[in-house]
Amino acid sequence: MRLDATQLVQKIRKIEIKSKGLSREWFTGQYHSAFKGRGMTFSEVREYQYGDDIRNIDWNVTARTDVPYVKVYEEEKELNLTLLVDLSASAFFGSGFTTKEEIMTEIAATLAFSAIENNDRVSVVFFTDKIERVITPGKGRKHVLRIIHDLLQFEPVSKRSDIQSALEYFLNFQKKHTTCFLLSDFRDKNYEKGIRIASRKHDLIGIQIFDPKEADLPSIGIVPFQDAESGNTIWLDTDNATVRKQYNNAFESQKNYFVNTFKKCGCDYLSLSTESSFVKELVKFFNKRTK
Repeated sequence: MRLDATQLVQKIRKIEIKSKGLSREWFTGQYHSAFKGRGMTFSEVREYQYGDDIRNIDWNVTARTDVPYVKVYEEEKELNLTLLVDLSASAFFGSGFTTKEEIMTEIAATLAFSAIENNDRVSVVFFTDKIERVITPGKGRKHVLRIIHDLLQFEPVSKRSDIQSALEYFLNFQKKHTTCFLLSDFRDKNYEKGIRIASRKHDLIGIQIFDPKEADLPSIGIVPFQDAESGNTIWLDTDNATVRKQYNNAFESQKNYFVNTFKKCGCDYLSLSTESSFVKELVKFFNKRTK
């Protein structure tokens, strides 16, 4: 539902206060430790010294001089953070007080504020089965507030999701090494190729947001279910144990594909319920990355 001007200002302010507070209290230090130093630029070559990583040997220079040389890299002072945000119709579902899209907005805002505290650039790509909007890299409070505004007010053209296409666009859009958070409910398939290719050049992290009712169907009689993306409606007997089991299996299959794909490609990932504290899980994740 589109907010009027007063509601929008109040909502943006509320999210800013919360996410900025979380960023400063919990995440800025962890963000710096978890991601700084992962973006490196080439500086020079020098003769190999005992203890140097052999993976940094410059074989071309070594072959010309008959003396082993290694490449020396310097840490990039400013990094890039890219947020890929899935705004397909299923993201706006919520069985409780919070939708998946609202959780994604808060997470995106918290990560963006953490990034600008470190003077990093933040860019955002909103996608469905097409690229809906791109916010080019920027810094500062005004830039983050624009991101929050667009997350709250933007109305996607399409209802479906295509993660593979979004990743293909991202690879063309972002040429420099970046830390990329892909936020989605991952109600999609056949995106392994995109994850694998993106992970070779970028630091890719998947965050799956799901609603508890998507995982566990309550027993409430015969009710209609509409697929938010296709618009198709089916009637289900939720009192039937077999139906509930099939429903649960379908969710587990999607979640397992998400987890196994990111694992196989060597990428970090999180799976968060709309009813759980994303703060606690992000803190654990950042601490793990730091170690």
